[in-house]
Formats: sequence, structure tokens, C-alpha cells
Amino acid sequence: MTYSKPWKSYEEQLDQLVSRGMLVGDRALALDYLERIGYYRLSGYWFAFRERSGPLILLGEDCRKPKKVKIETLLFDQFKPGATFQNAVDLYVFDKQLRLLALDALERIEVALRVDVSHVLGRLDRFAYLKPEYFHEDFSSKLDKSSGLTRHHEWLGKHAQLINRSKEEFVRHNKEKYGLPLAMWVACEVWDFGTMSTLFHGMRETEQDAIAGQYGISNGRIFATWLRSLNYLRNVCAHHSRLWNRNIVDQPRLPATTEQPWVMSFETDQHVRARCFLLLRITRHLMRVINPRSSWPERMRAHLRAFPNLSHLGLNLAGMGVPEGWEADW
Repeated sequence: MTYSKPWKSYEEQLDQLVSRGMLVGDRALALDYLERIGYYRLSGYWFAFRERSGPLILLGEDCRKPKKVKIETLLFDQFKPGATFQNAVDLYVFDKQLRLLALDALERIEVALRVDVSHVLGRLDRFAYLKPEYFHEDFSSKLDKSSGLTRHHEWLGKHAQLINRSKEEFVRHNKEKYGLPLAMWVACEVWDFGTMSTLFHGMRETEQDAIAGQYGISNGRIFATWLRSLNYLRNVCAHHSRLWNRNIVDQPRLPATTEQPWVMSFETDQHVRARCFLLLRITRHLMRVINPRSSWPERMRAHLRAFPNLSHLGLNLAGMGVPEGWEADW
């Protein structure tokens, strides 16, 4: 397949946006943003400004079969009336701060969960992470058909890479004084969020439940999906990707409302289940336990309140899955 789009200068990029109906108040400033942020990155934000058709009924080859009927919305190149270049920049800046705030909390959650996992498993055996008997069978015994390895083997390979690549003084000191393997409470300090969450997923139900229970969640398997989803959130933020209206495909499971009443707003609404606010609400829940005196919840609340005024484009906090009345339960 031949790639047909030509290279364009910054001036040509801006001219193309103007030709499609975008309003540019300060041309020099807009060119500066294109040079520093880039057309392609900003396009993820003005994408939501583009005109759409009404619902269209599309028929397959055999229109007599109901299963061949689809309802879709077409996206046009033209922008909605009133869309400005500054609107896109404002949304970009909001999203950037949203990611930074999320990372602030996720760092604390990652550190706290490392301690939880290493403490619970370390009590069983100082080298428990090496031993299959401390993990459930799907993780420790079931072989992957393509690799011929268990998920535990794969995890150990990743863990070994982290140890070998580490330049931390505590790793060097423990290697020289005690040799390998590193004790559980030392080894956990080189794990990233994904390594920690994968190991938690492989733990036995008894140990999972013990850790989840500290956070008011009785089912450790539900808690494992929380950690997996928060690892996804962490990766989005760490790689500077758009977050505010991203579709969350791998959605976390929720506990019963009798256990955590705040989940009621998310139970039956597929839109809010598939947006980032649910992950921020889970983060809020965990931060209440990890650091109840933290100013993070208020800082995030203030930031969400400061969502850019894009009502003329039909955009608001609902686009990121924020339910009505969210502040009362935040």
C-alpha cells in the first residue's frame, strides 16, 4: 500500500486547518504550538471538534437480512462551527495536567502495593517469588501453547532482566554481601507497576484476599483487575498519550454496591465503564487508604472542575466518563 499523504510545512498545516473551518486568532502563536507540540499530537484533541453525520443505516449485500443492517456515524474533515485552535491547545494542556496528577497518585499506589505483596509473600518464604507452590496453577503450571512456558517462567524472565539492568546501589550491595537470589523485600524494589500487578494476578486466592481486604475489597480477583487497569493507566500517562476521552478496552471488574456504594454510578452505564474517570475513581479509593491526608483528591477535583469551556462543541466532563453528581461521591 502506497502512503499518499505529502509532507507539509507548519504554514501549510495551519492553512489546511483554516480551510476546514478552524478559527485561528493568533497565527504566530498557533505556528509556535505546531512546532513545539506537533500537528499529529494535537490532532488527537481537535479530532473531537470535527463534524459528524447523523445516524446512518448501512445495508450489506443482502438487505433482506436484518443482521446485515448497521447504524454508523460518518466523520467529516470539516470542523464544527466555533472550533478554534486555542480550544485544542486548552484541551491538550488539560489532558497533560490530568496525566501528571494521575502519575502522582499511581507512584504512591505502586510503592504501597510492592510493600503489601513482598510482606505477604515474604512471610511465607523470603524467596517466595521463585517458588511455584505459592501461586495458583494457571500461573505456575499451565503451559503457553506457543512458548511452552508458564506465566510464572515468563515473569521470572522479566524479573531477572530488571535485576540485571538495575544500577541501584542497594542491588549491588545485596549481590555482593548476600549473593543471588535477592530476598523478596529487596527484589520488589526493582519491579515496575506491570511486574508487580502480574505477580499479584498469579498469587493464590488466600494471599490476594488478604491484600485486597486492606483496601476494603473482599475479592482479590476483582482487585487484580484493578491493578491491571491501573497499570494500563500508568502506561498511557508515562508515554504522554491522550487520556481524557480514551476508550478503556480492558475494563476492571467492580465489587458489589453493598461493599462499595460508590460503584453504583458505574454498574450499568457502558460509557462510563469505558472511560478513564472510573480508573481515577479507583485511584481515589486506594489513596484514601494509602495516604488519607494527601491533598491529591482535592487537586484532582479542582482540575476536573477546570475542564475547558467547550460547550459550543458539545464537549464536557461526560466525555471522560464523569457521571452526574460525581463530586458528592469523590
